Amino acid sequence: MNEPTAHTASRTILATPRAIFRILLDGEAMANWRPPADMTARVEHFDPRPGGRYRMVLVYPDGSVSHGKSSEHEDVIDGRFVEIFPDERLVEEVQFESDDPRFQGTMTITTLLVPVRDGTRLTITATNVPPGISESDHRTGMEATLRNLANFVE
Repeated sequence: MNEPTAHTASRTILATPRAIFRILLDGEAMANWRPPADMTARVEHFDPRPGGRYRMVLVYPDGSVSHGKSSEHEDVIDGRFVEIFPDERLVEEVQFESDDPRFQGTMTITTLLVPVRDGTRLTITATNVPPGISESDHRTGMEATLRNLANFVE
């Protein structure tokens, strides 16, 4: 049996776990920090509780040579909050709306927050990553997301 595919990225953010966690559960804020690189996002639904769902559309920039997972210029994500441990851990299950089997399946994203001397060490681990998402591209996207989050909260 194959091991599940996992991708991880970490960053120390100059803020308390509580300040960061509040941002993680704010749908309006998510639209600002979650999109990687030059993408934008709109959050169409957001219910931040265990079992609650959200829907987010990531939009590639105009003029980009994009190959979105849901359409040419968009990635549509349906998410569900699995576990919420305030100021410590957030576990989400996400699926891309896609007709391409390379992007189908349920990916689990676990965000861990650990207090450190200079703030909070935030680690994002994605498991059961669909095979159409390369580790290099995914890590680059997660690092951009962490940078956006740091810029948003610091």
